[in-house]
Amino acid sequence: MDNHLLDVASLTDSGKRFGNISSQVVFPESEDEVVALVTEANDTGKKLSIVSGGTKLGYGGTKSDYDLTLSLKKLSGIIEHTVGDMTVTVKPGTTVTELQTFLGQYNQMVSLDPSCPSIATIGGVIAANESGPKRLKYGSARDHVIGMRVVYPDGRIIRTGGKVVKNVAGYDMNKLFIGSMGTLGVVTEITLKLRPIPKHKSLVMLTVREEALDEMKAFTNLIQDSLLEPVSLELVTPSMSKRLIDRDEYCLLIALEDVKKSVQFQEVWIDQNKPDEIVMTAHPNPDYFWKTFSEIAPNSLTDVGEYTQAVLKVGTKNLDVFPLLQECVRMHHEGRMKVEASGGAGHGLSTIILSGNDASVVDAIQHFQSFATALNGYAIVKHLPIELRKELTIWGERDGLFKLYKGIKHKQDPNNTLNEQRFIGGI
Repeated sequence: MDNHLLDVASLTDSGKRFGNISSQVVFPESEDEVVALVTEANDTGKKLSIVSGGTKLGYGGTKSDYDLTLSLKKLSGIIEHTVGDMTVTVKPGTTVTELQTFLGQYNQMVSLDPSCPSIATIGGVIAANESGPKRLKYGSARDHVIGMRVVYPDGRIIRTGGKVVKNVAGYDMNKLFIGSMGTLGVVTEITLKLRPIPKHKSLVMLTVREEALDEMKAFTNLIQDSLLEPVSLELVTPSMSKRLIDRDEYCLLIALEDVKKSVQFQEVWIDQNKPDEIVMTAHPNPDYFWKTFSEIAPNSLTDVGEYTQAVLKVGTKNLDVFPLLQECVRMHHEGRMKVEASGGAGHGLSTIILSGNDASVVDAIQHFQSFATALNGYAIVKHLPIELRKELTIWGERDGLFKLYKGIKHKQDPNNTLNEQRFIGGI
């Protein structure tokens, strides 16, 4: 079968369960084609859904009756790579793995670690402001973009930022579009700042039983007060730890990336200062481990199981990931569903993966939203079939910034041409 037809079939099949897509999908291969499609839709009152690789159809929005879907999957490839300036300009349909493989030839990388990098595209990562456990040191997508080209709904093309790292002229328009879920414009070009690939990588794994979790929490706090520079401080529940390293205990994943002497010094410090209740091991292949870790959470292209699956993104104060993950363990032990979770003890973002029947998953999502609110945090639904999303407040309760978001959307896209209802509060 033609690859184009396979792309359409894959997206539309996912769309039946997850929405945010129409039955008609077009794959522009140039910016001019994007401009023509967007302008025609805006002028004729049509509603466009904008997707890239299609992994985030279950993220945001409860709309499935768009007139047309514009997929950026074929708008892919490297536009420009300036090795000396450590920048790269890339088209949005390029997968993260494709980009990292290209940059690896020059001993460089984009310091992003989103889920499923082999199928997740740079455009989708930017639209959702994705990040992973290494956000602790490297930041989110918002911290790596230095410039973009964006097609407005009326067909105008603007350039935000620039193609050099030290660019301080004018407002930082990049941040307006990063994380906006494609509701403000269609990104056709992205310029990212790069880092050299670390000379040495290590993954220290600290495991502890439930009764000594407070010791782990205190030690995590001590690490953050020390001179150590961990790339991740990712705490995982015993159910996830069992899947990853066959240990049915809480596990703290400490990634260290630097010159070999520095990494070894930090490993020794951890070993000498950790409480006796904590068991320390080192993974023999950190890159392989993180690849496996990145593929745990389901998305709209990989969710083919018999049970309903959901993914929550929870934001709390950094050390509040400990009580949050303890609550995940409690819910898992109730036996109504499978609950796996990990949380960044340095940055406060956690991922909760639920698997069970429809009713138990919906109840659990509402429970965790309330639990996060009690911690002065939030919980949003990143992945769930559309019919269940309609039963929930998927972005949580509206905050004081909702009117601002709504005003920006109306200013940029008064006809609601692009990704209507995909963002906070149904914007």
